[in-house]
Amino acid sequence: MNKTILANLKIIFAMAIVGSSVVAGKLLVESFPVFLASELRFLTATLILVPLLLKREGIPTFSKKDIGVLFLQALSGVFLFSIFMLYGLMYTTAMEGGIITSTLPAVVAVIAFILLKEKLTRFAIIGILLAVGGTLAINISGTFSDVEGGAAPLLGNFLIIGAVIGEALFIVFGKSISKRVSPLAISTMVSVFGVILFLPLAIYEATSFPLTEVSIKDWGLIFYFGVVVTVIAFVLMYQGIEKVPASTAGVLTGVLPISAVLLSSLILKESLSTFHVIGMGLVLAAIYLISVDSKAEKEDASLKEKKVIT
Repeated sequence: MNKTILANLKIIFAMAIVGSSVVAGKLLVESFPVFLASELRFLTATLILVPLLLKREGIPTFSKKDIGVLFLQALSGVFLFSIFMLYGLMYTTAMEGGIITSTLPAVVAVIAFILLKEKLTRFAIIGILLAVGGTLAINISGTFSDVEGGAAPLLGNFLIIGAVIGEALFIVFGKSISKRVSPLAISTMVSVFGVILFLPLAIYEATSFPLTEVSIKDWGLIFYFGVVVTVIAFVLMYQGIEKVPASTAGVLTGVLPISAVLLSSLILKESLSTFHVIGMGLVLAAIYLISVDSKAEKEDASLKEKKVIT
């Protein structure tokens, strides 16, 4: 099989897994406390990633700056992301959560503009506005639609937006470190920091939670989050990104909301309204515009580099 096609398939599968995690998270918060569930998830991932890292790459060396960046990644993209996402899913539907999560490329563009002073082009601005429009369409769906929402959809959706901001910060913080530290080392250290961050409140929740009464299905969800979502999806994503342009990866993130919506409908029997379709369409259009813009910017930079050389 062509290496590019294989890389694309890996990213598609990784995004489908991330989309499924929204549905799995909805099921998980019905039976597990948030901090304890997250602690068990990252503990499972750490027990797999640490031996894997030592076997493949040995003991990595990090500078103080690298450790600081990795901690900020864990704080934003692991700790805050998990809290906002799981608490958000208590109040909104997995379908709406999945669609809102797909605004990630637009949020990354905004944060990169604020923190890294990266230029916002016309396409990027239009993409951001489309993503905002899509999110608004989802948030007003409960007002103008008979489709059943969560217990407090507006609060839940805002918490999901908080999760997206946390993940966007994770990506922005990772831009500087990805050239110095391997993907496997990043995944491992972020998971280790995740275990440390969740531990205090996880212990508190465990003292009043009947772990012995947890069903096999619920332990299966923890295993799924720890192994499939945290380990396998990370590895597939990084392997794919190595072989394809970032613009292509950006387009393929569109699989995330589609996966979340389809699985929400099939597994959770959640209904899809016209506003959900409109919202998802606007968000996918935003992803496409931002990814096209990234490709054009890369080609422009390449042309400038050739002119300098000649």
